[in-house]
Amino acid sequence: MDTSDRKYAVEVAMHIDENTINMITSIAKKYGATQMILFGSALERPDEARDIDLACGGVTGWKLFQLAAQLEDTLHINFDLVPIDPSSRFIRHIETNGKRLI
Repeated sequence: MDTSDRKYAVEVAMHIDENTINMITSIAKKYGATQMILFGSALERPDEARDIDLACGGVTGWKLFQLAAQLEDTLHINFDLVPIDPSSRFIRHIETNGKRLI
């Protein structure tokens, strides 16, 4: 297996354990997060996930991007963060079907 194959294998095998969740929530709270909801492939199909999708409340503007960068730098995992506010059909779907971390 060459280097690119190993990288792909690591990206596909996304497993979010309790320690990872604790690290995510701890970092998010430092940025002022009042809500954090896990959704998407890391929740629904962890064996196929290549990143972690999170909806975040309490962190606005540029700080949301800084939070995403801090999570990626600390955990060495790709993250996609979306703001919970303003509410939309997409956000309501996340709130109904996602896993609340904070």
